[in-house]
Amino acid sequence: MPIESKTCDSDGIRLDAFITGVFGTSYSRTFYKRLIDDGKVSVNGKVITKAGTKLSSGDIVEADIPEPVEDKSFEAQDIPLDIVYEDSDLLVINKPQGMVVHPAAGHYEGTLVNALLSHCKDELSDINGVLRPGIVHRIDKDTSGLMLACKNNPTHMKLADMLSRHEIVREYRALVYGVIKEDRGTVDAPIGRSANDRRKMAVNKDGKQAVTHFEVIERLGEITDVKLILETGRTHQIRVHMAYIGHPVVGDPVYAPRRKNYGLTGQALHSKAITFVHPGTGETMHFETELPEYYTAVLNSFKAQC
Repeated sequence: MPIESKTCDSDGIRLDAFITGVFGTSYSRTFYKRLIDDGKVSVNGKVITKAGTKLSSGDIVEADIPEPVEDKSFEAQDIPLDIVYEDSDLLVINKPQGMVVHPAAGHYEGTLVNALLSHCKDELSDINGVLRPGIVHRIDKDTSGLMLACKNNPTHMKLADMLSRHEIVREYRALVYGVIKEDRGTVDAPIGRSANDRRKMAVNKDGKQAVTHFEVIERLGEITDVKLILETGRTHQIRVHMAYIGHPVVGDPVYAPRRKNYGLTGQALHSKAITFVHPGTGETMHFETELPEYYTAVLNSFKAQC
């Protein structure tokens, strides 16, 4: 739908509370907060990425709200899931490359949410509204690997809080272009919506803090195999940070569109391991997956050359 505009008629109201009230209740306040986080809300023509920003009477608020998804998007679909772990509170899922996490324009069927609705029936948290039942965090369509889903709201709230306090350790593997000289390092650079292309994210001084730690696994001529630990979880964080330091992820169609993709249909980025304290039992949980075939095919090809 086109960008909607509303004028604030009172002083001191929070931005997220205002847009939740004036743009309708089809989505949750959490959804609108994410809309702000993603740089899709502006005040008086300036993009604002802080949900708690206080408004003044007369402020003009514009929001780029996605098209409502048809009811069919919420239908359960019997799609096989690679479930690494499941109990009465949560699931750990190994998402394949190419699967969209939740319904959105252009992806009304075949999403992880459609599969979860079939597998879990009515046992999914609803904090993120009907669009994202059970989804506490997500990974991109063409990023594979481990992610969490929640069966109830108390678990969802605790995990979301743990994510915000950086208490969930997420380890990724990526193949990146070029040779990284340092054995390890940290990229600490804020990320926000790109000023030149609103579909992209970019390192932006007005963005939100983003920290990525990396360690070289192996240098293979034209590419480097790296392990990455997310300290924060911004949209496209690893992809943006690696491109920022001159080593974009191999096959990335957005941040390295003119590079050789070595037969890949998306970026070579895999959520390999996740560690967290179970919100219900207090037990430390650690899960790890093997690298997927699309990743190892490129990796082994370069190893053979070297």
